[in-house]
Amino acid sequence: MSHAHEHDSLDPKSGDRRVSIAIWANALLTVGQVVGGILSGSLALIADALHNFSDMASLVIAFAARKIARRPADERMTFGYGRIEIVAALINYTSLIIIGLYLIYEGVMRIIDPPAVGGWTIVILGGVALVIDTLTALLTYSMQKGSVNIRALFLHNLSDALASVAVVAGGTLILLYDWRLVDPLVTIGIAVYILYLSFREIGGPIHMLMLGSPPEIDNAAVVEAMRSVDGVADVHHVHLWQMQEHETALDCHVVVSEQNWSSIEIIKAAIKERLNQRFGIGHSSLEFEHEDHVHRNADVYGHSNSQRKA
Repeated sequence: MSHAHEHDSLDPKSGDRRVSIAIWANALLTVGQVVGGILSGSLALIADALHNFSDMASLVIAFAARKIARRPADERMTFGYGRIEIVAALINYTSLIIIGLYLIYEGVMRIIDPPAVGGWTIVILGGVALVIDTLTALLTYSMQKGSVNIRALFLHNLSDALASVAVVAGGTLILLYDWRLVDPLVTIGIAVYILYLSFREIGGPIHMLMLGSPPEIDNAAVVEAMRSVDGVADVHHVHLWQMQEHETALDCHVVVSEQNWSSIEIIKAAIKERLNQRFGIGHSSLEFEHEDHVHRNADVYGHSNSQRKA
């Protein structure tokens, strides 16, 4: 079994430059949409502006996270700072969920009492938003393939672009048929789509922060590969987790028989090489137990039932 990740092919400076451009574009767009939404009375336009504002905040968080993640490990953060990007992704998805729920509430209130809405303002600003959202999505498309942090941004911007299409369509219907209800209905549609994307993607960052095992790795195959190394009698207390998004770690207890006890270093090297070559696990901590002093009733995963033999 091979284990590979598709990383961002851009160098860090080029990636940072793209994120910076996206930040400024979304900031200008947000201001324009808020002003236009207030002047036109369009909730859909303000909804799109709030979504763009959340994108801008998400871009700032992601930009800062990219910078912090490059810091080397130190005495305070011995595993390094790479997991900050996972935290940033979780913050961004959580903000999207909050915004989505708020927009549904506002949309329902507008259905009960629909106000007058200026169609031309909606169409013009919605069109400008579509251009900027599409540009931002293109800037982050190639970067999102190797980063959960940037993927959260890309989905923000992709949903924004689709929302802008809906806003323009809604403004057009208002101009042609004076359908005031289309504005809150578009708003609710945008909100539902935001919630769908957010709930679909938020599980990944939560899983990583909960130290869950990498979903692309077959844990049973990892255990079997270690057990099949010459000299290994058994393996238990296995922990697999992601130190960073693209760095898998493992620690476990390895039981060695008495006749192979003098070959521990050879066994250790063989296990580490197999883990690295077959599963891409470059960081492994192995604790060896003599067969005569092994933990009894030990589980394969975790540390329950860990009493030693007397």
